Amino acid sequence: MTTTAGSPAPELPVRPGCPKRMVFGPCGGPTDAGRCEVADHRCVFLDDPAPPWPHPVDVPPPRPGGLLELAARRPVVLTDLTVTPFDPASVRAVVSVLAPDSDAVLVGEHQNRPDLPPTQLAGEVLAAGGRPWTTLACRDRNRLVLEQELAGLALVGVDGVLCVTGDARGPGVRPGITQVFDVDGPRLTAMAARAGLSAAVPESPDAPPVDARPGRLLTKQRAGAALCVLNHVHSPARLRAFVAAARAVGVRLPFIAGVAVFTDERSARVLQAFPGLHLDDAVVRAVLGASDPVEAGIAAAVEAARTALAVEGVVGVDLSGLGSDRGVLEGARVKAEVARRIKEDTVHDTVRHPGEDTA
Repeated sequence: MTTTAGSPAPELPVRPGCPKRMVFGPCGGPTDAGRCEVADHRCVFLDDPAPPWPHPVDVPPPRPGGLLELAARRPVVLTDLTVTPFDPASVRAVVSVLAPDSDAVLVGEHQNRPDLPPTQLAGEVLAAGGRPWTTLACRDRNRLVLEQELAGLALVGVDGVLCVTGDARGPGVRPGITQVFDVDGPRLTAMAARAGLSAAVPESPDAPPVDARPGRLLTKQRAGAALCVLNHVHSPARLRAFVAAARAVGVRLPFIAGVAVFTDERSARVLQAFPGLHLDDAVVRAVLGASDPVEAGIAAAVEAARTALAVEGVVGVDLSGLGSDRGVLEGARVKAEVARRIKEDTVHDTVRHPGEDTA
């Protein structure tokens, strides 16, 4: 194993045929038919699994008072941060809406919407009173630049880092610009843990190869992950089955379940377009067909969160999506209301069952 400045990445061969140059694949992007997200062929990891992670990486302690520490005591709410790109004023305005009812905000990194550098964006969130979990993707940064960002994020004091390989850039998004993929998500996870940061990892329970997803999550745990953020699944039964399967292969990570927040056609369709993500079509139809889609969307998200939090091993929810097509502030208000009602529910549950562990 080669190490640089405390940030190891196993030097194993990149899988031939993988456009993302992954070693510990697959990503979350294979289609339901098993096709590669990028190239016109079957995902190369479906028939020939990735190698095991060679040496477990120690997990650093969580930041005091942070999301992981809170999750040991009660259910937590993580909320996607959707802002106007390259606009610090938008960050401050949105965070001021979300922070009172969200335990942390998830700062995304989107292939079709470039924004401020992660360290600078995290600093803006912190200055506005939010607790950031910052997404780092391998698409646009080589290993050295990822190390620089990890060092910067540790210095500004983020709560944690979501380590992802990253979606490939669409053909119409900045054509001609290279895509790096110098390391993949599991290797970035090891780099983050060795930098002293709590590393969250994503997993897509419904993405092929479905049966291998619990084992891939075990690989990420061995790479130093402290938390798993799950993509949306089509039913509560599927969520329970995945968590149980992960536990059966030795995964001990706490889970945060994805909860889709949508109140109109666009905010629903954006979520449905993500690779590896599945929504309940009946719920989508019910929300969009309601006389008050905003209230229906909020109520549906709260009910989905309540159901997810009843699954053993799920310690919190991630409120994901735009929330609304009427601008980033309106979307923030929708997600803040969902968060407020979820936390109100958990407080009531604690009162009804004093002394019980609600996490």
